[in-house]
Amino acid sequence: MSAPQDNFQEEGSAPAQNDYQSRTGQKDHIPVQSDEANVEDPIDAETADSDAQLERDDADAIDTSNIVDERTRGATKSYREPGDDEGLGDPEDGRSRVAGGPN
Repeated sequence: MSAPQDNFQEEGSAPAQNDYQSRTGQKDHIPVQSDEANVEDPIDAETADSDAQLERDDADAIDTSNIVDERTRGATKSYREPGDDEGLGDPEDGRSRVAGGPN
């Protein structure tokens, strides 16, 4: 019989599944690292989640030369309002006739 701690896993850890890992001798496959391989993290944990970093990201992302001061860019409307009868058929072609109405 097994003890309860034999099946215990630390919270947040997942079992390693290395069956997809690239094997030597296989050609034309994309190399895949195993779950246990150490990966170098390029992000500094001390400065990554900071307001200063967010401000730098915003400053880098916003192109201030592309901001328009005016609300409408000086454009006037270039459309015309549709009329009340626009899109309706001619009364003689039968499309606008109501069933049971006058001829």
